[in-house]
Order: sequence, then structure tokens, then C-alpha cells
Amino acid sequence: MTTKGKVVIITGASSGIGEATAKLLAKKGAKLVLAARRESKLIKLVDEIKADSGEAVYFVTDVTKEEDNQNLVAFAKKTYGKIDVIFLNAGIMPSSPLSALKVKEWNEMIDINIKGVLNGIAAVLPLFIEQKSGHVITTSSVAGLKAYPGSAVYGATKWAVRDLMEVLRIESAQEGTNIRTATIYPAAIHTELLDTITDEETAKGMTALYKQHGISPDRVASIVAYAIDQPADVNVSEFTVGPTSQPW
Repeated sequence: MTTKGKVVIITGASSGIGEATAKLLAKKGAKLVLAARRESKLIKLVDEIKADSGEAVYFVTDVTKEEDNQNLVAFAKKTYGKIDVIFLNAGIMPSSPLSALKVKEWNEMIDINIKGVLNGIAAVLPLFIEQKSGHVITTSSVAGLKAYPGSAVYGATKWAVRDLMEVLRIESAQEGTNIRTATIYPAAIHTELLDTITDEETAKGMTALYKQHGISPDRVASIVAYAIDQPADVNVSEFTVGPTSQPW
């Protein structure tokens, strides 16, 4: 298993896909640096991982703040001496029709879903370039592959991540820095994303959809582990994942 001994940063680690991925990678022998805004949840997760003989530390991080991302990467490097993987997983999904004009929520999605990814890349890229290795993994969405009514701005942020990651992969190959990328496009996965929806009709429809089709975030965690486990000369750059029963 190539995961063993690798240093992995996970943002959005306090719940959902981030939490599930942390637990799985810890079992595979990774050294984890867990990042999120909610310190109490990070403490609990680190304690659980250590109780199961895993290795993890945490760093309270707001991905919308450039300095927080820089400090996170510096902390990881100081703690473990290197960084092999960064999983940029933090995101929100307060979906609504454009006509609802929830402009504040649009800006929050842009700040977290796009700028949060950019800030993470900016923080870790100098190190990855210097060491001529590294792996950037992001959580996009099936809404980053096709258009869904009610998800215009959310989808736009996830389309942006898709393009950003594809260009990062191409440029790293051209520049000879050997940086691997993987973008994950989940469909209905049980996380806290639904909790961010304030539009009543959208929340009602999405809740019904997830109740009927949603699957465990463990399923996505296994894909992250698969991507990391590939040999250094293999880059599997995109994964679309969702419930077998969901016609996404």
C-alpha cells in the first residue's frame, strides 16, 4: 500500500467525506493533518483515530483565508517533515433558484468552493514544485459536470474546480513537477451539505432525493484512498461516484 507513511492534509475534515477519508487513510497508515473551522469536532476525530492506533494532528483552518492555508501547510511540514497529499474537500451547497437572489450565499460558495481550493493550492504548490512530487485531490460534484436547476451558482463553483484541476494536471506535466491530481464528482452522498440550504423548496426537494438515494461518505473515502494508492507514475484524474439507484 503506497498510502502507508504518506503525509496527507484534509480540509473540511470535521464531518462527511473528510471525516470518513481521515478514518480510512489512518487505518492504511497515513499521517494526517486535519483541517476545519470546528475545533471540537477536530479534537474528537483526532482522539478517535489515535485510539484506533492511527496518527493524526489537527489545525483549525478557515479555507477562505489565505494566511490560514499558508499556516496549515507550514504546520504540516513542521510536524511531519514533508507533505505528500492535500485533499481540498471543504465546501458548502446552499442551493436555490437564481430568482431567489440569495447573493450572500452565492458569495459564500465562491469564497469556500473556489477560493478555498485556490488558497490551498497556492499554499502547497511551492513545496510540491520544490520536491517534484505531490498529489492534489479535490471534491467537485456531479453539478460540476452537468447543469441542474436550483444549483446554478453551486454548479458554477464546481465547474470552476474541474477546469482548475485539469489545467493544474496539464501544467505540472509540462513543467516536469510530477504533481498528480484527482477530482471527485459525487452525487447524493450523506454529508452536512443539505444543512446549508436555506431555500425551503430546494431543501425539500434535495432532502427527498438524498433520503431516497443517498449513500455513505465511506464510498467516496475509498476512492480517495484508491487515487493515493496508485504508483507515482500513474495519475487517475477524475472519478464520478454516486448511488447506483440515482439517475443523476
